[in-house]
Amino acid sequence: MKIHKGDTVIVTTGKDRGKTGVVFTAYPKLGKILIEGINVVKKHQKPTSQTSKGQVIERSMPINVSNVALKDPKGGKPTRIGYSIDGKKKVRVATKSGTKL
Repeated sequence: MKIHKGDTVIVTTGKDRGKTGVVFTAYPKLGKILIEGINVVKKHQKPTSQTSKGQVIERSMPINVSNVALKDPKGGKPTRIGYSIDGKKKVRVATKSGTKL
């Protein structure tokens, strides 16, 4: 998976199309990422005891990696990610501007 925790991404499809956010958690085996404030759903929670009340909680749910694109550091538009060899290290590179990530 080419998108990692801490990357700034732009949502390309779905109800939150066009919004940007920072990747909070990555789930490589599932091919999903969690972005704070994106794909927010309401969860109805039952009371845990007789004294507490039930409530509606808003929480972010994971979104598929194919529905987001990395935000280009120079232009600010969506870009794809490539790799280049820098010495003995493999470095991620934004394909639109060529900047290293």
